Amino acid sequence: MNAVIADPDLERSLIRRRRARGEDRHDEVWEGIYVMNAQSNDEHQSIVSRLTFIFEMVIGERGLGQIRPGTNISDRNKDWKDNYRCPDVAVFLNDSTAINRRTHWQGGPDLAVEIASPKDRTWEKIEFYASVGTRELLIIDRDPWALELYRLTNSQLTLVAKLAVDSPDSFQTETVPLHWRLASGPHRPLLEATVLDGAQHWLA
Repeated sequence: MNAVIADPDLERSLIRRRRARGEDRHDEVWEGIYVMNAQSNDEHQSIVSRLTFIFEMVIGERGLGQIRPGTNISDRNKDWKDNYRCPDVAVFLNDSTAINRRTHWQGGPDLAVEIASPKDRTWEKIEFYASVGTRELLIIDRDPWALELYRLTNSQLTLVAKLAVDSPDSFQTETVPLHWRLASGPHRPLLEATVLDGAQHWLA
């Protein structure tokens, strides 16, 4: 069920309450419309933590770029709070065209990761990520489990690969030199990330 709040006083009160309680970490504003996103569950947080570690090992520790486990992405410098999204993980390479404005990044990351949750409108963000120049977008769908890779082509993020659990295939991200696949695990499917020469391998 969706709710439409027509009372501006109630709207302001809800936003203030969420900010005071720290519940607004994943909230976004879509062209002036405040979007209240649910808090991440434990599974979601676990995947974010592992992916951040993997990207730090492959990119951060080698001085190739910066990793953010959640950050504000906008298409503007001033009045950025009128339009921004918050990917679950973002990778900014050293030659990124995005500008770190301290409060937010103006422009898209080289790689954005979105972990889909019920009703979070993940796929509706694709057009925005393309508009700010996000080079690649990795979507982790959990209902049913699947991996989707989108790549920026002619100013659009186009689906270039999709994998189900235990698919014999894998795909490679160009921005971060890793092969990806989705394998069965004891409690849930696991993301497998492998460096291109196969020397290092992680699960998330």
